[in-house]
Amino acid sequence: MRQPSVNRARVATVSLALVVAAGAAACGPEDNDAKGAGGDSTLRKGGTLTVLNANPQEDFDPARLYTSGGGNVPSLVFRTLTTRNRENGAAGAEVVPDLATDTGRPNKDATVWTYTLKKGLTYEDGTPITSADIKYGIERSFAAELSGGAPYLRDWLIGGADYQGPYKDKKGLDSIETPDDLTIVFHLDKPEGEFPYLATQTQFTPVPKAKDTGTKYEEHPVSSGPYKVVRNENDGERLVLERNPHWSASTDAERKAYPDRIDVRSGLDSSVINQRLSSSQGADAAAVTTDTNLGPAELAKVTGDKELAARVGTGHFGYTNYIAFNPKVKPFDDPKVRQAIAYAVDRTSVINAAGGSSLAEAATTYLPNQKSFGYTPYDHFPAGASGDPAKAKELLKEAGHPNGLTVTLTHSNDKDFETSPEIATALQDALKKAGITVKLQGLESNDYKDKIHGAKSEPGFFLAHWGADWPSGGPFLAPIFDGRQIVEDGANFNTGFLDDKAVNDEIDAINKLTDLDEAARRWGALDKKIGEQALTVPLFHPVYKRLYDKDVKNIVISDWTGVLDISQVAVK
Repeated sequence: MRQPSVNRARVATVSLALVVAAGAAACGPEDNDAKGAGGDSTLRKGGTLTVLNANPQEDFDPARLYTSGGGNVPSLVFRTLTTRNRENGAAGAEVVPDLATDTGRPNKDATVWTYTLKKGLTYEDGTPITSADIKYGIERSFAAELSGGAPYLRDWLIGGADYQGPYKDKKGLDSIETPDDLTIVFHLDKPEGEFPYLATQTQFTPVPKAKDTGTKYEEHPVSSGPYKVVRNENDGERLVLERNPHWSASTDAERKAYPDRIDVRSGLDSSVINQRLSSSQGADAAAVTTDTNLGPAELAKVTGDKELAARVGTGHFGYTNYIAFNPKVKPFDDPKVRQAIAYAVDRTSVINAAGGSSLAEAATTYLPNQKSFGYTPYDHFPAGASGDPAKAKELLKEAGHPNGLTVTLTHSNDKDFETSPEIATALQDALKKAGITVKLQGLESNDYKDKIHGAKSEPGFFLAHWGADWPSGGPFLAPIFDGRQIVEDGANFNTGFLDDKAVNDEIDAINKLTDLDEAARRWGALDKKIGEQALTVPLFHPVYKRLYDKDVKNIVISDWTGVLDISQVAVK
């Protein structure tokens, strides 16, 4: 992912997002008692859910958001053609219909995708949602003044690379056709079997052209979801949502929409958020967070309190923390040196530095350890939990470094327990046992990102991480290992500068598959093949631990997002 910043010491920001019959009846508090997970009839509509966050919900415009599965707070207002399945665990990693009747109908080579909208879809003002509105919503995401969303549409749609958006080009994109009000057809310049995943992004939200106010649209976007925006202060620092009276549950099987009101309060320190959630007083008794993890010290305190421990949600998001090498920089141009470092790594000490085994799981594969990604277990450089310095020394000797060597490890100064000093120091100590002296280069956040993502400035040895735009191996492997995605001038994510025709061809071949299970199997096999080159050393996958308050019910945490889904919760 160009990637959702996940700061696990202070904040873990993971964007999230939604589904079935026809009908136009409004759905509101007067409906019959709601049915929750397992048919729990005690879940009723009503009340206010408070969301306590560190990061404001900035750029609340579907064109500008970069989300996975449609977002968490955004998915309450913005519906998309498809969405993630709102279920716990692995079942939640599936893509399902939202505004559309199915997840899309491809032609034979997956270069044309056709969707049919459900009947009876309406906006917050009761006007019908049409296929032309979805086409317009997508087209406005190409406007320079509304940039920030996922880049795939520009890359995938025919003519997308040169399109400047509807404000400059009123003709629109010929590659998106709307033959009638319920049908939309996408023409791609190459096969993309995972287009249904892309259709969960908020750029697929319908926007009525007559209501488009350009850069001011974020102040009051027109809702297609169960809630509408009634207040947006300081660019999303305070966001208040109330029921959309024209939303119909009969067209939306995914969002439960139990609370009457959602009050999002941001700009808070993580320690304050966790203190308020643990105290559970007043309005905070019905509060959650969508971006703040428990840190190691806080988790230790919570674990010792039975009542608090019962209010911790645990989740896994497709995310890997790893060491990256630049093989253009000596001595990392020698595979034996890279392999030696892989053997020398002490993952136990790294996981302790990341907050302990409750907050991090050891990784030996680049792909996350979830089925939807195609996870295929492998460990090309088996060194056990604490490393194998003897094997590392042996490889260094073969590489011409019998007396060891000195290298510099670049990391971020952010206290995020991922690319931060704690992890770097743990690696420094482990590599010393193998005769590798590690000098640490800590950089402030922006300098760190600029350095590691600049093709000309990239260091030889640094800490990195990557998160999934959707739960598949494609958006995980292609940006990092597809040679055609190397960017010489701009943000480059192919840190190993791998340009292997066999790898590139396999990526193309998998992208043609519309059988996502088969695609997952081949992504896993490709991960295993690439791993042999030791261009990265996987370290760990994060585990999210987040508090919720005592009056919050119906907790759903999917493997798509790894965090509590606020579209599912009810308040007491």
